[in-house]
Amino acid sequence: MDKDPRDNRPHSPSSYSESKKNFDVLQVPLKYQTPSIQNSPIPSSDKSFIPIISDPTVSNFPSLNLDNNPHIPDVFGVSIPYSEDKLSIKNSLSSLNDSFINEAEQITVDFDLNLNPNSIEFLLDSSEISDIAKKLNKAISIREKYMDLSLQNEIDNPKNSDSWSIYPQNPPSAWKKNILTPEFENKEFDLNDLTIPESSSIKYSLGENGVFSLHNLGFNSSIEKINSFPSVKEFYEDYDFIMSLVHNGPIKTWTYKRLKYLEARWQMYLQLYELQERLESKNVPHRDFYNVRKVDTHVHLASCMNQKHLLRFIKFKIRTESDKQVIIRDNKMLTLKEVFQSLNLTAYEISIDTLDMHAHKDTFHRFDKFNLKYNPIGESRLRTIFLKTDNDINGLYFSQLVKEVCADLEASKYQMAEYRVSIYGNSISEWQKLADWVIDNKVYSHNVRWLIQVPRLYSNYKALGSVSNFQEIIYNIFQPIFEATKNPNKYPKIHAFLQRVVGFDSVDDESKVEKKLQELPTPMNWTTEHNPPYSYYCYYMYANICTLNQFRKHLGYNTFVFRPHSGEAGEIDHLASAYLTSQGISHGILLRKAPVLQYLFYLKQIGIAMSPLSNNALFLSYERNPLKSYFYQGLNVSLSTDDPLQFHYTKEPLIEEYSVASQVYRFSNVDMCELALNSVIQSGFEKKLKSHWIGHDYLSKGIYDVNKTNVPTMRTNYRRKTLEQEIKLINSLSFLA
Repeated sequence: MDKDPRDNRPHSPSSYSESKKNFDVLQVPLKYQTPSIQNSPIPSSDKSFIPIISDPTVSNFPSLNLDNNPHIPDVFGVSIPYSEDKLSIKNSLSSLNDSFINEAEQITVDFDLNLNPNSIEFLLDSSEISDIAKKLNKAISIREKYMDLSLQNEIDNPKNSDSWSIYPQNPPSAWKKNILTPEFENKEFDLNDLTIPESSSIKYSLGENGVFSLHNLGFNSSIEKINSFPSVKEFYEDYDFIMSLVHNGPIKTWTYKRLKYLEARWQMYLQLYELQERLESKNVPHRDFYNVRKVDTHVHLASCMNQKHLLRFIKFKIRTESDKQVIIRDNKMLTLKEVFQSLNLTAYEISIDTLDMHAHKDTFHRFDKFNLKYNPIGESRLRTIFLKTDNDINGLYFSQLVKEVCADLEASKYQMAEYRVSIYGNSISEWQKLADWVIDNKVYSHNVRWLIQVPRLYSNYKALGSVSNFQEIIYNIFQPIFEATKNPNKYPKIHAFLQRVVGFDSVDDESKVEKKLQELPTPMNWTTEHNPPYSYYCYYMYANICTLNQFRKHLGYNTFVFRPHSGEAGEIDHLASAYLTSQGISHGILLRKAPVLQYLFYLKQIGIAMSPLSNNALFLSYERNPLKSYFYQGLNVSLSTDDPLQFHYTKEPLIEEYSVASQVYRFSNVDMCELALNSVIQSGFEKKLKSHWIGHDYLSKGIYDVNKTNVPTMRTNYRRKTLEQEIKLINSLSFLA
């Protein structure tokens, strides 16, 4: 190879495509390598080491050929040719050519890095860095084991197969209510039209270990992983291992630097490609932020409406149904008029200020006061009348209110929601009552799916005498679902409701102090009045979801995921439990204090539904929220509303959440569309819908259609390549001697 007499270094190859094979930009932080060839540990005979020339007269990049697939120098391997150039992007890029080439060359000189184990070994303690990588790889393998056993991976869910059908069927694309097609007719929900499968011969029982198991299988259960789940001992061993990484000094330092590197890499990417992204986005027909699909992945049903909506609804009912009997007090059935007379209020006198349901300054770090905000005018009886599914009017008012909110979603067309409704676990009849409420009142929408939230309130139920041990709560939560799975013809309403349930949530105030115990008793023996720790709830929810999913998949029914509230407040170990057991989490703001877990969440792309406006009112001021840094680093984050009734003012709370984030964090339209894309990826909508929303190859190849998402292909390529290179780095470091 010819030598350059000015610095005795080899020229870059004349072919740009050849240089890309050897040049991996930003693989290792500058601290770990030196751009100086004299100090480099790499022998000069090493042909794979091809530095970038700093001489401005010798270009590392060819001039842009604007007539044949025009692109800015592809430092990150993300550029794509433009098949249609409706906005004259060729001319726009041509104007960038001269100034940009010099800038790109200088940046690549500054980051003259190759992923070369020899150079890393020279500058680092190879045994320490190898140990770090091996432990991180082990943590990744442990999570994969937990997700495989519980069938929480999207590809394992039968509803994502081509043969899956749901009742009522989803409307075709571009369907309008006043236009009926032969394939779709907008019928009212009729349980008689639902095809109910036959009962299964498989039996189930709740064991002394607190986990349901299956019997009388009649097939090779080892092939289908029936009754396979980690024991509680195995779980806590894995949990202790994850926590040992969290507190390991060298691993904390290394992961923190990798996260900072990812953030710096993002800034460099923006400097190089922001304008090109904008041009590609403009070249996409029809799509913009308003008409890409976005899912509110974390919103509680009891507060899914805004205050103005609730106020209008209450006033309307007082004027039109004042004589309707709504609640029993002191063995007497009271009318709506009598209820408000006892409060000395009329419809005219009620206002937003009177309702007092917005979370103001007095709720900051006061979760107890926040819970009281669910009571209109501070009266629990009004919450029972208007915001409960199980009351003396069978949740009639609440169903009407929810259907109005669902109608607003359908009118917007591009907004979806996953509403979280409570099953408390203190009664075996809760599931049937909830299914009756949904089916009888026809509370369903093509834009809505459900999550079941289980409050961690064992200590309350124990004090009231509702339960005698923790195992009763497990039985009340899971036995009705196992029974409806085994005998859907006996419980058709629960079976129909479960078709639209995507998973479970675990909720409560995470800031509560947990009692630390040396040995944790089994659920049958947990008879103390103390609440079990967060990890205990997570394990028994996870283990029973494992068996339930294995049962349901064998029968061809949809399976469920576990998406708890985690990392909103309290201890870091909550996030370690969620890392092992959960497909995704809500909040996750405490990840900023645990770089090891934050890095693992990045590597596994665990979904995080963040609600900055909620956090701002309860635990963390908006400007300190880590959403911006998580997004820059490449974590799988989305925006959600949490509680529109307490935190939002407009008719479209999800758009309000995006709007505030855009202004405060200065997100671009492309950034907003990427957050919307992440929300669809995290959601539990079935493959048939998500394929139409984000691309037909999203599940099989991980490819998203720019014409559906308005996220430039170069952006998704950057995210994918950066993640692949980070995983490649850890795998390479594991083999250092």
